[in-house]
Amino acid sequence: MVVTYHRPTRALIHRKAIEHNIKNEIMRLPKETELFAVVKAEGYGHGAVATAHIALEAGATGFCVATLDEAIELREAGITEPILVLSVVFPSYLSLVLDYDLSITVATKEWLEQAEDVLKDLNSELPLKLHIKVDTGMGRIGFLTEAEVQDAIAFIEASKHMLWEGLFTHFSTADELDTAYWERQNTRFTNLLNQLDHLPRYVHTSNSATALWHEGFTGNMIRFGVAMYGLNPSGRELEETYFLEPALELVSELIQVKELPAGEGIGYGETYVTPEKEWIGTVPIGYADGWLRKMQGFYVLVEGEACEVVGRVCMDQLMVRLPRSFTVGTKVTLIGKNQGAEISMQEVAEHLGTIHYEVACMISERVPRIFL
Repeated sequence: MVVTYHRPTRALIHRKAIEHNIKNEIMRLPKETELFAVVKAEGYGHGAVATAHIALEAGATGFCVATLDEAIELREAGITEPILVLSVVFPSYLSLVLDYDLSITVATKEWLEQAEDVLKDLNSELPLKLHIKVDTGMGRIGFLTEAEVQDAIAFIEASKHMLWEGLFTHFSTADELDTAYWERQNTRFTNLLNQLDHLPRYVHTSNSATALWHEGFTGNMIRFGVAMYGLNPSGRELEETYFLEPALELVSELIQVKELPAGEGIGYGETYVTPEKEWIGTVPIGYADGWLRKMQGFYVLVEGEACEVVGRVCMDQLMVRLPRSFTVGTKVTLIGKNQGAEISMQEVAEHLGTIHYEVACMISERVPRIFL
């Protein structure tokens, strides 16, 4: 999908907000604990490469991504710091992992055996850097038992082609008020650590929520994700430990304003009919940009006033009911502040019945990311 610069719809990304969030978190960390910035999924929709460079300036010492291609993008953009791929990479791609000097996740003994065969054929002088993932209750990927982890460690350390660089888990309820399940997961991981006679370079359990609300977390590195972008991981359930400054605004402009008489249908399917004479404005953003059809009935801000989205959201445009006539070119805010009023990404998520993570990731690549 082509990035569309020649229309007024923009995602504005505020560098100082990202810096603010990272620096505030680093100040709270124990002295020897590192912060790896999570820039997977195109930096949670904010732009991976640009946010990575901002994170470095703010004090991040490494990065986490979800896929091999995301890691390669960072390397080719000049990022030289450690990069960890959090998901499974097929053994057939290990030549790329070594070429780009990446760290990857291992979750099964079978994978290790397949990887060893591939590495023997590659005969690389550099070892494959591995982080062992422990499934303490997420039910996603990872080793389940202490015996499996011990076996994996022994396999890696017996190989001349592999390096045991990290050990980690992921908490599924760190962003919830009820801490019982978090404590259960944390106990499982802590018990495992107590059975090991030595540890790797990195031990990490903390996503954003764990770092924010569980000060007794285990490890010497955190994976700082959604909070880096100024979004509360819990939505509204838990209060922010410190002010998280949202980094993204979504803005556009009115491209046409017209006064319609009563009884006129708006949009596909005539799902809205003007009950009386009304001013209708058209905004160049639609579901192809990630502003879904379900946004009908929500609102945008025009000169600080809430204006309802009327009629079905189209692929490329939507219509709003205006309180009066506005000049074509007037700013429209879909996420962010506008003359004292504000629409948060959390509000958008609640209207859609989802979480703000998804809202950020849904903003398509057609919308330019402009860094301010």
